[in-house]
Amino acid sequence: MLTLRRFKIPLLPLIFTLCGSCFNDSSESIGTGNNELGLSKIVIALKANKNPELMLSEKLELEEYLSAKLKRKVDVLIPTDSSIIVESFRNGTLDIGYLSSTDAVRNIEQSTASLFLVHLKNGNPFYHSVWLSLKDKPYNSILDLESLPVSFASRSSTSGFLIPVYDLVQRGLVGPNSSLDDFFSKTVYGTGYVSAVKKVLSGEVEAAAVSDYVYLENNYLDDIDRAKLKIVQSQGPVPSHTLCIRSSISNNDKKLLLNAFLELNRENPSLCNRVFNGKLVTTKQDKHLGILNRAIETQKTMMAKGVLPPS
Repeated sequence: MLTLRRFKIPLLPLIFTLCGSCFNDSSESIGTGNNELGLSKIVIALKANKNPELMLSEKLELEEYLSAKLKRKVDVLIPTDSSIIVESFRNGTLDIGYLSSTDAVRNIEQSTASLFLVHLKNGNPFYHSVWLSLKDKPYNSILDLESLPVSFASRSSTSGFLIPVYDLVQRGLVGPNSSLDDFFSKTVYGTGYVSAVKKVLSGEVEAAAVSDYVYLENNYLDDIDRAKLKIVQSQGPVPSHTLCIRSSISNNDKKLLLNAFLELNRENPSLCNRVFNGKLVTTKQDKHLGILNRAIETQKTMMAKGVLPPS
């Protein structure tokens, strides 16, 4: 029986409905000194990758903390489609976005945002992608999944799609002339980590590609479901998720926002861990995201040849 935490349906529209009116113009400035934000409101987008009930609680806590710290209204939104974030950065209706490293690269490439902060996992600015299956299955590597149905977290996921596909290419199992469906019997896509794992638990697929912390930590699955699973194989490393900031924000406001997020580490580490999966730190943009360049170029090549679906 599927034992993932029960979601309350009435919460879903509140959390996952995103439209143009949700992103009110946050670029309106007010006259202030260097110790006060020029922005009249801060709009932040979080990655929709967890239990909706948990994300609603985290959203409200983060809004309360940052509003008190910055003395401004803070709106935290959770869009289901990360592609809207690029346009929202560009038109000034989004200030900060918590994104996968792949989504960060796409925003940076279009000069709409720059890397702001990254989170540490076990003291490192990276984690790993893993394939999960039921514990009683006889799978010990990706080779054992040949001709079987699998699920990816989503087409835009770094650890749940980009990195595992890159690993398959490096092993010579797919591309540039053989598709995922030439190796697996079927590939399906979830709307995030939990939805991909649900397909394993329900028997729809034999394995799912997700981040290692989905299995190793208790923020995504309950103990009963985690006990049913095992790691078949890991691949990576994967650059940790990033906070990106809109390029058009003033340097003074960037400094004040940076201080507020870094103080979250010290003043409310529990909230920081729950929302951002670890301590927030500064780092060099090229150093953090450079490892993705080869994976993204491989993805583009395979998409151009029609052996990989659009992300």
